[in-house]
Parts: sequence; C-alpha cells; structure tokens
Amino acid sequence: MNGHHLLEGKRVIVTASAGAGIGLATARRCVEEGARVVLSDIHERRLAEAADAFEQDFGTRPLTVPCNVTSEADVQRLFDTAIDELGGVDIAVNNAGLGGTKDLVDMSDEEWDAVMDVSLKGTMRCTRAALRHMIPRGEGAIINLSSILAWRAQAGQAHYAAAKAGIAALTRVAAMEAAPHGVRVNAVAPSLAMHPFLEKVMPKQTLDELVDLEAFKRAAEPWEVANVIVFLASDYSSYMTGEVVSVSSQHP
Repeated sequence: MNGHHLLEGKRVIVTASAGAGIGLATARRCVEEGARVVLSDIHERRLAEAADAFEQDFGTRPLTVPCNVTSEADVQRLFDTAIDELGGVDIAVNNAGLGGTKDLVDMSDEEWDAVMDVSLKGTMRCTRAALRHMIPRGEGAIINLSSILAWRAQAGQAHYAAAKAGIAALTRVAAMEAAPHGVRVNAVAPSLAMHPFLEKVMPKQTLDELVDLEAFKRAAEPWEVANVIVFLASDYSSYMTGEVVSVSSQHP
C-alpha cells in the first residue's frame, strides 16, 4: 500500500507484531507511512521471520525485541531497548492479547487468569511503560486493542470480553490522566479481523456465524484495522483521546 507520510520520522513499538494478524499489518502500515518500527513478540522464531520479510520488502531491517507482556521485566526491556536504539518512542500500539472459547461454567481460574494477564494486564503494563516515557516528553500516542466484545455478548467469551471491556475502561482513564501532558490514548475495537490464529481458537461454524453478522458479509482484513490504528497514531486524530473506535460493519 502506498503511504502518505502520516507517520514520517515517528518511532513506533508494536507488540505481538509477528505472525499474520493485526500487529504485523499495523507494523507494515507504519513503515509505509514513514515510521521506524520496533517489532516485538513472544515467539522469537516468528519475530525473526517477520524481520526478514520487512528487510526484503522495505530494504531495512527493523529492530526486534522479544517480549512476553506478562513479564514486567520484559516490558521494561522492550521500551528501554527501543529508547536506547531509536532515541525515544513516539507511538505505542499495544496489540498483544490471548483468546479462547469456553463457557464460563466450564472455565477454570487458570484459564480466566491467563487471558486477563496477557490481554488486560499486559496492555496495562505496556500503557504504563509508554506513559512513563511520553509524559515527561510532553507528547506521544498510545493505541490499545479492545474488541466489539467489550459491549456485545458472545457465548464462550466471558474471559476475553471482560478483558477487552477492561481495556476500553483503562484507555479512557489513562487518556484523562495523560491529556494534561500532551499524550493521547485511544483504542480500536474490531468486530472480526480474519487471520489464521482465529481458526485455531474458534470453531469454523462460529466464525461463519460471525461473518454473517457483518454488513459486508466478510471479515475485515488485518490491514483494514491497521489503517484505523495509523489514523489514531497520526496528527489527523490530534483532538481524539479516550476514544474506543469500532472497526466494524455490523448491522443491528
């Protein structure tokens, strides 16, 4: 996709940016818009493969930092490395998350906690680290990944929906705290962005039913969600903070 220099010279961290989902698509769109991107993921092999692909497609190899967002030490190392190597972080896209499908009556504490620790607490850790860097500088943008399930009920998704609703609330509160310091915090809430991982955690019948809810009768492509993230990271959204933007074609 041709860029429009929306993020020219910006330094961007994207978590969970290996693989084939929204994180990778966002990192690619940021590079196309002129940013320098730090790729981060818990899967080191996939992270290296993503860096190889970026080097082939864009001519430069991005900085890569393995990170498990359930570890505060990992999150600190991610931001410290990005700051040391690039001189700062202007934009943080907190994309790391964990899903699954299980009815609440059958869900264990461990299964609930795992989703919360990655999706909600991991987003909190990364948001906190970004704010600690951006607030003293008086500028920056943070984009978190919520979900339409933050307000729409779907059986089997109690842990994921609760985490994504928590991210929406976290985003709004962090935005109010950061606004006096020139830092913006927003979130996107996709309905359904199709990528291979979804097929591993959700039955095909359920995915087909979700696609049927969409007005366009198809899932979003990851790059279509990434375009909205780029908008929220750019100066085109300079008056927006604390917003949770639905990326959806769902009809009532």
